[in-house]
Amino acid sequence: MDATRPRLRFESNHAAEHLHWIAAAGLVVLLILFTSLLIRELRFAASVATVEAASSPAVMPSDAVSVPSLIVTAGHHVRVGEAENDAVADLRELTLLNRIEERGPLGVREVRAYQGVTLVFEPFERAGARRVAAIYLR
Repeated sequence: MDATRPRLRFESNHAAEHLHWIAAAGLVVLLILFTSLLIRELRFAASVATVEAASSPAVMPSDAVSVPSLIVTAGHHVRVGEAENDAVADLRELTLLNRIEERGPLGVREVRAYQGVTLVFEPFERAGARRVAAIYLR
């Protein structure tokens, strides 16, 4: 009674069959990974757009223009990316009209409106210090 039992053979046709299964499994894993990353990015982008849409009209007029830097007086200027403390020190000669704090995606966001200019301060990374994120002129 010679019973034949199946043996794993890696002949040329069997090896190709195994490689097909491995490639198919790899593609499924990559598809799942890509889909999860895409969904995460879409959720984050939607939350950022919602926060910006909710706060922007109340603080800035529709004709506001974004600029990369602002010269306040001789020797005092504010640039996007500058630390909040340095920027506020350079703006001490301007009168603060309005100050709003709200929760942003990376931390507390602060919008300060001065006469003719609005500055947005927010952290650029989680648990980071607030920096000038935007400067708007009216």
